[in-house]
Amino acid sequence: MDTNELMLALSELEKTKRIKKDVLLDALEAALISAYKRNYGGMSSDNVFAIIDRESGNMRVFCQKTVVEEVENPETEISLEEAKEVNPRYQVGDFVELEADPAKFGRIAAQTAKQIVVQRIREAERGNIYSEYSGKESQVLVGTVQKSDSYGVLVDIGNIEALLSPNEQIPGEEYRNGDRINVYVLEVRNNARGPQVTVSRTHPGLIKKLLEKEVPEIADGTVEIKNISREAGSRTKISVFSTNENVDPVGSCVGQKGSRIAAVLADLGEEKIDVIKYSENPSEYIAASLSPATVQSVEIDEESKSALVVVPEFQLSLAIGKEGQNARLAARLTGWKIDIKSDSGK
Repeated sequence: MDTNELMLALSELEKTKRIKKDVLLDALEAALISAYKRNYGGMSSDNVFAIIDRESGNMRVFCQKTVVEEVENPETEISLEEAKEVNPRYQVGDFVELEADPAKFGRIAAQTAKQIVVQRIREAERGNIYSEYSGKESQVLVGTVQKSDSYGVLVDIGNIEALLSPNEQIPGEEYRNGDRINVYVLEVRNNARGPQVTVSRTHPGLIKKLLEKEVPEIADGTVEIKNISREAGSRTKISVFSTNENVDPVGSCVGQKGSRIAAVLADLGEEKIDVIKYSENPSEYIAASLSPATVQSVEIDEESKSALVVVPEFQLSLAIGKEGQNARLAARLTGWKIDIKSDSGK
């Protein structure tokens, strides 16, 4: 390959692999140094260097040796007699730069150089991918299901496949090859095998990000999500607050005829979402958190941060929820311990 072909190839790699040309040229220089050492007896010294012209692509490899009277280490030293053959001006103690022709390196040396270049390119690709996705933690990405088994689901999210482990999957949800799904980026790690991305469908952050996408008032900060409590696949409670008294936070999230919340629900299957107005008043907040049940009264104990809630008898099972779910989610949402009884005293 001549120098023009080399530079064109590097430019193409820069575009397709998204690796800067300087990184590729540095890799080539390192490969030339390794090839020289391999070609000349496995040299381990640090007196070999390579230069590739960044404009023309011209490659040169040099070995620097010290001029001595008597050579003890031929890898780093050259006799005065040999040095004077290069240039009569050399004296003992001078440094001589001896140039080698890369085209004359042997086949094994060339293979070594190729391995180094391939490895550097792979490392650069991994670095690019890690940099790209480490900035996407706590974000929601759209991915395509590639494979699903008992170990988890592999989701193609662009330049890498992310792992959706069993405990991050919505219970009962099926993932078929080719399905497009929203996933919440939990963590991006960089290890010996390269970047690894773990994602979730159960994290409360998924609901938050989906709502931000559907509700402009959340995106612009007019409506704030105060807290989310979620049991994925079953029910989620979200408390919201408006910084503008003229904007209804619950109405903004639900949308006209439920259009906004419907778009979020469509992504979650059978999961239900209760949107609740946040209040600084604990009694109001706790009462609202037990939606869809109607609350008659709330008696709070600030010291123990507990609340006794009274509901109509016919609403008792609704307030508690199946297997206590509604009360449990309300307690997580508000941060208060909640006891519920009916107005009949039961």
